[in-house]
Amino acid sequence: QVQLVESGGGLVQAGGSLRLSCAASGRTFSSYAMGWFRQAPGKERELVAAISRSGGDTHYTDSVKGRSTISRDNAKNTAYLQMNSLKPEDTAVYYCAASLTGFEIGSIVDYWGQGTQVTVSS
Repeated sequence: QVQLVESGGGLVQAGGSLRLSCAASGRTFSSYAMGWFRQAPGKERELVAAISRSGGDTHYTDSVKGRSTISRDNAKNTAYLQMNSLKPEDTAVYYCAASLTGFEIGSIVDYWGQGTQVTVSS
């Protein structure tokens, strides 16, 4: 069983920055592609960013491309999401996720974190 614990969320003004962290238990962290999802009230959960097992490949949804960076430190069993130039529409609960099969369309998420709230004020 893998546990994922997010931290780093909070309240920020528009234009500000946050770095979210996802700490994973166990010794198989490097076996999983890691991703960050978010869900705002009344909207579907969407994939924000994903990173491959080695960290060599990354993906970003168009709405955050250019102002967000996903990274991972396999020695620390931790994944990160750096978010800059935050907008009110970024307000959501952000969830860390792990997948043995990656985050291509149709892939299965094996583990979810509990979520961390990000609120961006105007």
